[in-house]
Amino acid sequence: MRNTRNNPTAGRSRRKGARPKSTPRYQKKDNPAVRLNKYIANAGVCSRREADVLITNGAIKVNGEIVTELGTKVLPGDVVTYGDEKLVNERKVYVLLNKPKDYITTTDDPYERKTVMQLVGKSIQERLYPVGRLDRNTTGLLLLTNDGTLAKKLSHPSHGVKKLYHVKLNKGVKKEDMDRIANGISIGKDEIVPDTIAYANPENKSEIGIEIHSGQNRVVRRIFEQLGYKVVKLDRVMYAGLTKKDLPRGKWRNLTEKEIIYLKMTR
Repeated sequence: MRNTRNNPTAGRSRRKGARPKSTPRYQKKDNPAVRLNKYIANAGVCSRREADVLITNGAIKVNGEIVTELGTKVLPGDVVTYGDEKLVNERKVYVLLNKPKDYITTTDDPYERKTVMQLVGKSIQERLYPVGRLDRNTTGLLLLTNDGTLAKKLSHPSHGVKKLYHVKLNKGVKKEDMDRIANGISIGKDEIVPDTIAYANPENKSEIGIEIHSGQNRVVRRIFEQLGYKVVKLDRVMYAGLTKKDLPRGKWRNLTEKEIIYLKMTR
């Protein structure tokens, strides 16, 4: 039998629908409500602190109504807008991968070949997409994200995102061919002019470093193949200012906040 001597409320039936004032509407682990500034940050608009400024300035609407009160919470089904854009509450993820050879740059493959997504595995719950492509035999840096706005920005040629490749060829590249490439070479309908090109090793002229911002498919291979050289190995060692430092082949890491801000500032 329970001891009710020191508990005057014990044994009393609680009125239907009543609850102690100290009990929250939802248990914390089941609470679907999200603070508005976190919702905005998860949508990739800005940081939480910057979201607070947007809220107090009346730039955010919830279900068509301007909300200016900090600490406001939104529930599933609420429509949050910033300007004309409907925001989606999804944590933005930015992953830098050092791609090995023989992996396909795609989210899935009908022929069941290995894809870059298998390297990340189930460590990240959000659905990521590769930004641009590296062909099957090309190794090196690849960015994966669910931030569609940033991915579109980095992929568009007008932003001139620079990529640095280390190229190993079947034979040494002649000085006159280096000059031809440096001055611009026609690939399809476009003239491709590298930002820089140089011998990676003066003692071995079959290894070249080339920095380029063209978004053409297989552009580096096509440049050298057009001049009679065969690319034996192609490795992207720098992408949009990001490098392979401390990132072994086949491994990945999350970008730092500083790196994310840098990418978003890319013009």
